[in-house]
Amino acid sequence: MKYIALLSGGKDSCYNLVHCQKNGHELVAAASLGPDQGKEELDSYLYQTVGQDAIQFVVRALGVPLYRRVIGGSALAQGSEYGGRNAEDRGGVDGDETEDLYALLADVKSQHPDATGVAVGAILSNYQRVRVEHVCQRLSLTPLSYLWQRDQAELLTEMIAAGMEAILIKVAGIGLTTEHLGKSLSEMQSTLTRLNTLYGSHICGEGGEYETLTLDCPLFTQRITLLETETVIHSDSDFATVAFLRIRRVSLDPKTEQSLDVAVPALLDHPYRHVEKDIQARMSTDDDDSLGKAQTPNYPDWALGTLLPVSTARRMENWIAIGNIHRVNLDTSDMPLEDEIRECFHLLQKRLSEHSLSLSHIANMNIFISSMDDFASINAVYSSYFGVSPPARACVAVDHPAPLRLILDCVAYAEQKASDRRALHVQGLSYWAPANIGPYSQAVVVDERVFVSGQIGLVPSSLTIPFPRSPATEIPLVSQHADRVVEALLPNNNAGDGSEGHAQMILYWLTQERHVSYAITAAQGLDRRTTPTLFLVVKDLPKGALIEKQVLYHTGRGFAADDGEEDGDVAPVSHLPLYGSDVFAEAETDIRYEVSYLQRAGASGVVICGRGASRWKEVLRRLETAAHIEGRLARSLSMRLFYNVTATNHPPIPSLFDQGGPAITPVPCRCIRTRDQSDWDYALCILTT
Repeated sequence: MKYIALLSGGKDSCYNLVHCQKNGHELVAAASLGPDQGKEELDSYLYQTVGQDAIQFVVRALGVPLYRRVIGGSALAQGSEYGGRNAEDRGGVDGDETEDLYALLADVKSQHPDATGVAVGAILSNYQRVRVEHVCQRLSLTPLSYLWQRDQAELLTEMIAAGMEAILIKVAGIGLTTEHLGKSLSEMQSTLTRLNTLYGSHICGEGGEYETLTLDCPLFTQRITLLETETVIHSDSDFATVAFLRIRRVSLDPKTEQSLDVAVPALLDHPYRHVEKDIQARMSTDDDDSLGKAQTPNYPDWALGTLLPVSTARRMENWIAIGNIHRVNLDTSDMPLEDEIRECFHLLQKRLSEHSLSLSHIANMNIFISSMDDFASINAVYSSYFGVSPPARACVAVDHPAPLRLILDCVAYAEQKASDRRALHVQGLSYWAPANIGPYSQAVVVDERVFVSGQIGLVPSSLTIPFPRSPATEIPLVSQHADRVVEALLPNNNAGDGSEGHAQMILYWLTQERHVSYAITAAQGLDRRTTPTLFLVVKDLPKGALIEKQVLYHTGRGFAADDGEEDGDVAPVSHLPLYGSDVFAEAETDIRYEVSYLQRAGASGVVICGRGASRWKEVLRRLETAAHIEGRLARSLSMRLFYNVTATNHPPIPSLFDQGGPAITPVPCRCIRTRDQSDWDYALCILTT
């Protein structure tokens, strides 16, 4: 695509352009924001303003037109989100400095209407990423962020190896002084690494420790030479000197053409490559591994979807679950698809409003559709109901009983304050994990539960399925995506309390029964073996993917009363994960249960698999008092009832509707398995509080 470079002149924004070129994109213009004339630097939350006196030379070296704008706004909206989560409030904030970026890019786009992307050199700053992506979404531009979430030590080494020549033009971190100003990245690499070891300083300066000016890079047609500079000291202390270089005179000098020899991260990291090889070895001994979809099943006489009440719901403290949302009138089959979607959302909004909640409180949505051919139409209507930081989401195609084309369920949380909810909604192309261009977040955290959106095996840098198609690549890739999303959200990445995340439930959705054994191989190598896990074969997945992985985590973090504090203050604590499982039978009914819970918290994930249902009531009594699960079923919030449409045994429907039970959603599947390769007639996937 043709794209606009959002430039500060520093190493990150320039090195990102090299990767944009490597990925086949064409630079057509550059855009930069800076302080008004006479001001050398602003205390901006969003922009690097030091070095603006040399930005015109950087752009001349790139050989594209430069568009500039003065920063007139200030950081009014300083939260983790920008804009509102309600659809009607998702616009910008008047007077905020983010709106200067919107005005600038709108102007550039008017001059270059064929530009559809914006290059952004963000590595770690969610604050910057969220605001740039908000602007891009409003202007229908795709962010290109190939440095996002890269390991900073590796990244600095790659920059130097690629021929990036950048110097420090500002220092503001411990261990850095005026003598480091003007030093190149190669000259500073050992010092920056040492400061990272001693003090935890960011090697690439992501904590504001330093800023840079690029003098040369592989895309420059000329090299920048600084002829005269002046050191300006803002503050000088024993802890950290704050100083920058004022650029007095500059020249552009001829240079020989550089090769675009830039390192691109491997698609799979080491542990996932190992699993890929294991699956490839297994595939080489299999007789048939065609990529065809599973055949349409022969239905039993009963149709579960018509036997369940529409829109079951349960509230427990601040949690609200709503299940089995679908069209009410099943007697007609000619309802337009858009009307069916809107009817579902109208019902969902009505049920939420009964608890004084709105769609913006939803943490996780599941969408079960009858055909992936309808996905684009459903997504277009779906997107109109959400603003920024939309819910996490999974979408699969299943064999709904006609005439149903859509069933929704959701889990919502009644927040008491803004910090009760965090979302990761990355929309830029990168090497990290797939962008969520659509109306859903990679993950949402509420009450320390981490809902991870269903991950399919896309190449993050292009959002395409890997070619040639192979389950050996897609299966470990979905685990890598899910793991990277969780890693970006875990508290120990930003809270410093040492807590770790624990998977409480894992669902693998597949389109072919023959691939289940490969997914089990991956799960054995990459997931905790005791985590409740199901392997579900369904009709189809987005983009024709072979597999989708959906994960529920708990951060492992909680709070306990601190007797040493006044006013009943609470202190953070870490909860250890506990797991349990068992199998038993009652006559013709076989049952297996798996549960994951925390040492001192009620939150848990439960999977109960069954064959036969003639003695279900007796089985239920045993489950209620079984080891590890005793008392948890009474705390059930939501339940997905997966049923095998080819099985002759009817799932235990009536006993699931005792007063006060969970919100239940039926999901037809073509095969249901657990790690031990057992086949099941039905499986109950339960979230408890």
